[in-house]
Amino acid sequence: MKAFYQLCVLIGLVIKTHSGPIPAMTGKEEEDLAKNYLKKLYNLNEEETLSFGRTVSEMSLKLGEMQTFFGLEVTGTLDAETLEVMKKPRCGVPDVASYAVAPGNYKWSTNQLTYRIENYTPDMSQAEVDDSIVRALKVWADVTPLKFTRIFSGVADIMISFSARDHGDGYPFDGPNGFLAHAFYPSPGIGGDAHFDDDETFTFSSIQGYNLFLVAAHEFGHALGLDHSRDPGALMYPTYSPRDVKTFVLPQDDVNGIQAIYGSNPKKPVDPKKPDPTRPVTPNVCDANLVLDAVTMLRGEMVFFKNGLFWRTQPFSNQNEQHLIKSFWPEAPENIDAAYESPSDDLVYIFKDEMVWALFGYDVAKGYPKPLSSLGLPKTVKKISAALYDEDSGKTLLFADDQYYSYNEAKKKMDKGYPKRVEDAFPGMTGQVTAAFQYRGFSYLYSGPRMYEFGYGRLLRVLDNNYFLPC
Repeated sequence: MKAFYQLCVLIGLVIKTHSGPIPAMTGKEEEDLAKNYLKKLYNLNEEETLSFGRTVSEMSLKLGEMQTFFGLEVTGTLDAETLEVMKKPRCGVPDVASYAVAPGNYKWSTNQLTYRIENYTPDMSQAEVDDSIVRALKVWADVTPLKFTRIFSGVADIMISFSARDHGDGYPFDGPNGFLAHAFYPSPGIGGDAHFDDDETFTFSSIQGYNLFLVAAHEFGHALGLDHSRDPGALMYPTYSPRDVKTFVLPQDDVNGIQAIYGSNPKKPVDPKKPDPTRPVTPNVCDANLVLDAVTMLRGEMVFFKNGLFWRTQPFSNQNEQHLIKSFWPEAPENIDAAYESPSDDLVYIFKDEMVWALFGYDVAKGYPKPLSSLGLPKTVKKISAALYDEDSGKTLLFADDQYYSYNEAKKKMDKGYPKRVEDAFPGMTGQVTAAFQYRGFSYLYSGPRMYEFGYGRLLRVLDNNYFLPC
């Protein structure tokens, strides 16, 4: 049996499969949750530690390690943001142990691997399970020299099974919404095996429950020798997030990791200096040429969208968090064109092509998505590039090409006399408006990597797009 750090266990700490509001908890319950989390994942022993000549709480040190891993502000205290991360479904391999394992330490000695499905879950048909497993393995075979062959008897390199509670490997599952699955790194014996908790609800295509293809693809990454990634857009990121499995493409971060171990697929050679443009790459907040897709306020926070991810931050904070859109809103599109918050409705509206979604907290409001024409926009408008809610007038400006429309939030109808030219309302604005929002009475219009600040009826400043988004 391998040491515990060689086991990856996906732990679901909340009932929903996406991040949601933190339920009300007492201080004692929060502390117990944190201790349990840090014991399982960060080797917390609750003893005092001597650091730089003074006694430091072991709990504080472990919280700091966890906050560092997830890119949170390192406070060493159990703050709201840290607790929110602890509530997300995630992989339970101890992160402090994974720090000590250099990528590539675990590797199969052959590129010809076998797998066997020992049994099935009642949640899905056998054909659906078979298909999910094949596609999950193909994710890795497409970018490496690895080939996977199914066998129906005997011992395979990767043994796949569905079990509940104690299933004989020393790491029992704990019932619904606990351990989702676990897998062992390459080695003789149990190495490479993947076990799935049969008390969970696995799905083939639904966003409810846990998609077996996504869970299996993540686990097979470990079975091939990959550790967790700190890239929130990566498949190997510790937390589970729903994704559009019909259009799923292995992110570049995962490709880089697996090819560092096995090399590239000889039938599909790659140039490391020219990454595949079709593969998702997590945007870098420090990229001076970053062009944001949309910006909006959300209950006092600023939210910046790019590709299938977003950053959230407090105004003028030096910290930000990055998440997949679908980790918060599974029913929302992965990429969006525009967004704005309507304070009167307590809703955030997001636009993608000819459709609009309304988000209430972490849910899509009933009746959405709707076509753009439901707002009163002409049917000739096929896309909104930016949206801005004006606090003084209660109107929302919707930008399309070099024009904008005015939507009356109180009357829920378009104002007459539109569209108008953007430069008429915002003199000095050049280029297409790619994102927009308002803060403290000032309007901020983005065009490419620049942000234009308007106030008092004139252009005040031209700023870099990370003025509000800390690098």
